[in-house]
Amino acid sequence: MTIFCFTAFQLNAQDFFAQLADSAASLTNDRVVYNSAYFSIPYPDGDVPKHFGVCTDVVIRAYRKFDIDLQVLVHEDMKNSFDHYPKIWGLSSTDTNIDHRRVPNLMKFFDRNGTTLSLSQSPNDYTPGDIVCWNLGGGITHIGILTNERSADGQRYLIVHNIGNGQVVEDMLFDYKIIGHYRYSDK
Repeated sequence: MTIFCFTAFQLNAQDFFAQLADSAASLTNDRVVYNSAYFSIPYPDGDVPKHFGVCTDVVIRAYRKFDIDLQVLVHEDMKNSFDHYPKIWGLSSTDTNIDHRRVPNLMKFFDRNGTTLSLSQSPNDYTPGDIVCWNLGGGITHIGILTNERSADGQRYLIVHNIGNGQVVEDMLFDYKIIGHYRYSDK
């Protein structure tokens, strides 16, 4: 098993996103049970118990391998610009335990602080390290990261995500309606 631990300034942008893709894929080596329960976690560097997680935790944990703490980054951005973030949950203030673990909040954070990319049906528009968000229907959103591995037909990059069966790599880029496509590095 390869363990990735880099700081973003050690890598150029292309290398960073390739390593982020590998970092995300390496998470599939850990057995994780899908658990969407609310957890009280430390701040900063808080995480739910290692053997639990949801789709957002894949993204959070992949970035943590580069010392990028989305818990802190999302919290600070929400604290400074709370009116720009979704109010789906009826919140009147930030919550460091959960804000970064909600797909709509990550989408808003990446939109405000990263690069928002086109939403297309062309596999050529999606590259390793890209973050993709989907609408699963019924108000349910999902998020994952493109890996460096291609589909069996070579047409698409595979996605690392957790949609209920733990952290897995799958060929599912176009299985649901894409509602977000981003690249993010804090450097």
